[in-house]
Amino acid sequence: MAIDKDAIKEHIRGILVALGDDPEREGLKDTPDRVARMYEEIFEGMKYTNDEIADMFDKSFELASNDCQDMVLVKDIEVFSYCEHHMALMYDMKVSVAYIPKGKVIGLSKVARIADMVAKRLQLQERIGADIAYIMSKVTGSMDVAVVIEGSHSCMTARGIKNNSAKTLTTTLKGSFKEDAKLQNRLMMLLK
Repeated sequence: MAIDKDAIKEHIRGILVALGDDPEREGLKDTPDRVARMYEEIFEGMKYTNDEIADMFDKSFELASNDCQDMVLVKDIEVFSYCEHHMALMYDMKVSVAYIPKGKVIGLSKVARIADMVAKRLQLQERIGADIAYIMSKVTGSMDVAVVIEGSHSCMTARGIKNNSAKTLTTTLKGSFKEDAKLQNRLMMLLK
């Protein structure tokens, strides 16, 4: 799905008018265009399905049978997203992704790229974890995937309750990570 920058410009202009400002005044003349270009960048992930993102970043390497097939963990991947309820920024987000290889491993930078692309949508933090887990399973062939996300939400810090210290922690556990308490505990220890 292509992002319609012309429609965004028109609507941003309307928002400026609805706020009681003059979209033709100095400082605002180019704002609709700037916002449209920014939205095209920060919502890039909306152009792709999870399957298309998996295809985009499917760079894996076969493991020899004697290679270690223990947990792989990429932690503290920094992303940001926008809450679909208020279009408010979700920030200071750290994503950690773990999986147990099943004969192949994914290029480590691809894990961060998957997390970044999934976050570039109108999202819920819970769905970001589920989407990353789905894509990781598809690319690696492993059902044993865990995604842990911690982040701040400006819909809680800048408005409403205005609680600046609140953080949201979500976990998505699949396969062995869901079923094996020892593996869960090991993961959580590594994330400290």
